[in-house]
Amino acid sequence: MSIHPTAQIHASAVVEEGACIGESCIVGAFCYIGAEATLGARCVLMTHVVIKGQTVMGDDNTVFSFAVIGEIPQDKKFGGEITRLEIGSRNRIREHVTINTGTEGGGSLTKMGDDCLLMAGCHVAHDVIIANNVIVVNSAAVAGHCIIEDDVIIGGLAGIHQFVRIGKGAIIGAVTMVTNDVIPFGLVQAPRGQLDGLNLVGLKRRGVDRADIMALRAAFQMMAQGEGTFQDRVKRMGEDTDSAYVHQIVDFVTGATDRSFLTPGG
Repeated sequence: MSIHPTAQIHASAVVEEGACIGESCIVGAFCYIGAEATLGARCVLMTHVVIKGQTVMGDDNTVFSFAVIGEIPQDKKFGGEITRLEIGSRNRIREHVTINTGTEGGGSLTKMGDDCLLMAGCHVAHDVIIANNVIVVNSAAVAGHCIIEDDVIIGGLAGIHQFVRIGKGAIIGAVTMVTNDVIPFGLVQAPRGQLDGLNLVGLKRRGVDRADIMALRAAFQMMAQGEGTFQDRVKRMGEDTDSAYVHQIVDFVTGATDRSFLTPGG
């Protein structure tokens, strides 16, 4: 066991032999930290938090009451193999959130980056990769093997199907089921997720140049109304612009995937 002398551990908390607790961490009442868990500096666990498995957490994370982090996957194929969960820094994980470790078939790793907010009751399944500055709203669920890129917002009670990729800056509306890949900067809503446009509010909030927003709008129209297949239209639109934002969509669509794409009007 390695507990930094500046860490504050409540007398009722259980810290198993072998756990590592970093500088100035605060572990609240009735928390449980397993033997293979590592907390970076200045992490705060409120009451009744469970950290299990080979979970490595960076600095300045806050985990709220009754969250369960690093529990084994909810996958019948899981056979007890050693898998991991890696969490970056400055994340806020709210009440009753669950995040599972990976599976051997999915690369043995679930991973989350920095500056994310997981709101109360949401679930992140095995082998999910979440990038930076992602918001998952209350009671949303991200199924196994999904990839969620930077700056994505997933609305409350939304469900993301396994193996789906959600591109950078996309927004998923509340109570929406997403079964196919979502292009970067896409806006998805309706009970069975439909690609209804671009996340213009998010683009403007991030200070994206007007010329790039206009290029994205033109590209979206080409995706919706051009000739040929969806992939053909996307490849052509990359030839007609120098916008780095449009090229992010092209690279995303032409990259490897296990799913089809949500398409405009589809």
